[in-house]
Amino acid sequence: MPNEADHLEGRGDKASKKKNEKRREDALEATLNERMPATSPSPHRGNTPQATLPRFVSVEELMETAEGVTNMALAHEIMVNQDFQVKSAVLPEGSLERQVKEIMHKAFWDCLEFQLNEEPQTYGHSIKLLSEIRETLLSFLLPGHGPLRSRIEEVLDLPLIQQEAENGVLDIGKLSQFIVGMMGSLCAPCRDEDIRKLKEITDIVPLLKEIFSVLDLMKVDMANFALTRIRPHLMQQSVEYERSKFQGFLEKHPNALDYTEKWLEDTLRCLREGGACAASSGPSLLSPVNVHNHAYLRLLMWAHTSDPFPETVLMDQARFQEMHREEERLVVLSSVLLIVYTTTGEAISGLPGLMETLKDIVSAIFVDMHAVSFNALEALATVGEKLCVELSECLSRHGYSPFAAVRRSALTGQISAIIQPDNSVRKLMESRLQNYLLASLESSQHKNAPPLPGGLAPVGKEVKELAVRFSRLINFNKLVFSPFYQKILQKLLAPGESPSTAT
Repeated sequence: MPNEADHLEGRGDKASKKKNEKRREDALEATLNERMPATSPSPHRGNTPQATLPRFVSVEELMETAEGVTNMALAHEIMVNQDFQVKSAVLPEGSLERQVKEIMHKAFWDCLEFQLNEEPQTYGHSIKLLSEIRETLLSFLLPGHGPLRSRIEEVLDLPLIQQEAENGVLDIGKLSQFIVGMMGSLCAPCRDEDIRKLKEITDIVPLLKEIFSVLDLMKVDMANFALTRIRPHLMQQSVEYERSKFQGFLEKHPNALDYTEKWLEDTLRCLREGGACAASSGPSLLSPVNVHNHAYLRLLMWAHTSDPFPETVLMDQARFQEMHREEERLVVLSSVLLIVYTTTGEAISGLPGLMETLKDIVSAIFVDMHAVSFNALEALATVGEKLCVELSECLSRHGYSPFAAVRRSALTGQISAIIQPDNSVRKLMESRLQNYLLASLESSQHKNAPPLPGGLAPVGKEVKELAVRFSRLINFNKLVFSPFYQKILQKLLAPGESPSTAT
């Protein structure tokens, strides 16, 4: 937006910025107090009093930590979220900051209109606007845009514009049209419609106002374009950056890996005892890499309300929760389809389009399966009824006798039984999906996707997408925190259990 209006709103922006920084600091301090209090015992030490005195944190250290955590979270988001984009800041409707901004901007544009309607006209505000537009256009240019740079500097020559204004011959309309044309040359294709609308505006003040609005959008487009170009080159820098930031955090809070150690230790204990967390078996079950991969798999089944999440994956907790929800959805979907095809038999096998139709029916009913108000038992009953109707119609169309009442009852009963946690079909599909995710971690280093287990073919596309997201997140986490994981695993594993194997 115009400099003068921005100066007027600067105080409000600074106050808002300070307020946001204060919120971040308070949130971080609360997290530190909750997760890593200086006097609280480690989860490995029971309730034994600590010999060291509490370490008090200064305001400066807290602010430095808050800034470091914020920057680390942003760098992490850019790397693990392939859809990450810079977005324009939107102030909340009715907020004081928004009201102040709107009032200041209105005052600026009203003043500009008054100057241009004076006799003779004055151009103080206009020249400031043109100067800002000139700098913005130049900022969009790449090294190979030499001719465009020369053209912008030639037409938007500020000393010449100032001289024309003093002599009363400045043509704001002509300069505005040049600016719109140059914006059309530099904008992304998604802004073509905005440029077309600019060309239809004839009044100077509304045109300049809309020019600034579109320029703001182009700034965001340019930032996202730059992000896309540099992302492939950010990997190593981001790994080193996150690792160094966490190392600094660990030096200030020595117990910042306690929950990570407990997570790995519990996984190792579960594997040694042959517990439910063991998704595979074999002589290498207790190798560091296998223990580590099983530990990651446990994060998809984490009890988030009762167990603290490991520190090294804390920034991705929401992502693991989202992947867990997707895993549950795919387990239900594949279980229902497996029951349908094993119950109905050869009559429907190979019928074109039927699988997708049945899949769409189940997906539509279970789209909100994680909502608080969702009733799984009612949903499964509805699924059974709708699938029986669809199957009867399909069998009739292809010359088969429709579903008998006994078969309908058996099918709906088996589908409703999926709600039981110990249901054999559900447990089978859950085990196969987890084995596939584990295999995807093991094969990600070789770039070869593992074969889909039986029964997952109808949801194969979704399963593979989940495995890619899971593997990408895990592999990046391993790159960042591998030195910390190796130390913990070497300490946990007995000498005869391959302590030197890389994780």
